[in-house]
Amino acid sequence: MEHLVARLYQTSKNILTVKDLALIWGEGNRDRLKDKIFYYVKTGLLFRITRGIFAKNRDYNPKELATSLYTPSYISFETVLRESGMIFQHYDSLFVASHWSRSVELDGHRFTIRKLKNEVLYNPTGIIQQEGFSIAEKERAFLDMIYLFPAYYFDNLRPLDWEKCFEWVKLYQNRQLVKRLNTYHKNHAE
Repeated sequence: MEHLVARLYQTSKNILTVKDLALIWGEGNRDRLKDKIFYYVKTGLLFRITRGIFAKNRDYNPKELATSLYTPSYISFETVLRESGMIFQHYDSLFVASHWSRSVELDGHRFTIRKLKNEVLYNPTGIIQQEGFSIAEKERAFLDMIYLFPAYYFDNLRPLDWEKCFEWVKLYQNRQLVKRLNTYHKNHAE
């Protein structure tokens, strides 16, 4: 069993799904996998966050948990825009792009998940892989935001690389979004 613990701690991921654990341990038998997970939760080597999602310890990054809830997904919208200094409002929620729209509260963290169409969600343009999670660059988060919220107010658009915006807007295949982008750019230039 010690080799299973070693494998568990060799992975850089802190948040692990049942599928992750099956791959890490090389366990194809569901019953044996469930027994192993139960044992490690009981002994405190794994912490159960919710059904099918575990952490190696309680000191995990909530962004990693946010993107483990649904696959594929990435951090975007207000979370990235706030961190980039484009909006100044504080939100208690982490904002995630995925297949579904819903709000989830887990282990003291609030997540707002917003649905994007598959063509956008599966396109890796402007998505950065970080320690255990994916996150949009500020230009991608900006486009995601104006795609879903046409008249969103931004406090500061100076951080944007407009060339990236005009290049990446094509992946949305949406003429209205191109018009919105032009309007934001024109209003920012004034």
